[in-house]
Amino acid sequence: MKRADRLYALIEILKDGRLHRAEDMAKRLGVSMRTIYRDMETLAASGVPVEGERGLGYAARAAITLPPLNLTESELEALHIGLAAVGGGMEGDLREAAESLSAKIDAVLPEDSRAAPKSFGFAIYPFADAAQGFRHLTPLRTAIRARQKLRLTLTDGRICDVRPLKMDYWGRVWTCVVWSETGDAFETLRVDQIDTVTILPGLFVEEPGKRLQDFQVQTR
Repeated sequence: MKRADRLYALIEILKDGRLHRAEDMAKRLGVSMRTIYRDMETLAASGVPVEGERGLGYAARAAITLPPLNLTESELEALHIGLAAVGGGMEGDLREAAESLSAKIDAVLPEDSRAAPKSFGFAIYPFADAAQGFRHLTPLRTAIRARQKLRLTLTDGRICDVRPLKMDYWGRVWTCVVWSETGDAFETLRVDQIDTVTILPGLFVEEPGKRLQDFQVQTR
């Protein structure tokens, strides 16, 4: 398993909000506990809201606030997209301003001496290329609202027809929960690993076993 894929797998484990022991995660992923410790440090440095420490366990925080503002998840996503887009695509004063704003946001985020988040606006390895998926966010969100079927081509060459159900955002990683009509199963796809999005004719209606609520029950 590639390191980036393993880190994504760790996010999938942690985002239920429960405490997970390093030993259990190491066994599940087939790596050493030392590797898990290093991965936790990398996730925290990448901006993923990981809490915990060696010997106790790790979990992902569900909410982030910026005193005196309380930001919704969508507002925080929009702020990150703007900073990442300006920082990654501009030069000169605008890039410097984006970096400065990023540092100011870092300064007022809740502090945790065990796993302090870093570099809010600018992702570091292994998610530095996540911005390539930004172009798909609008068509995916639009399709979710309209219940529009899509054909997705992934970077590994796989093509699947899906019913998009929900967008999720964890640290630097965007994902989309879909019902795959090609695979006849739920999937959670990384948006940065989607190459093309094609709108298919016809809308979908909710069917038992293929709805978001069915996915949520399945993953509890």
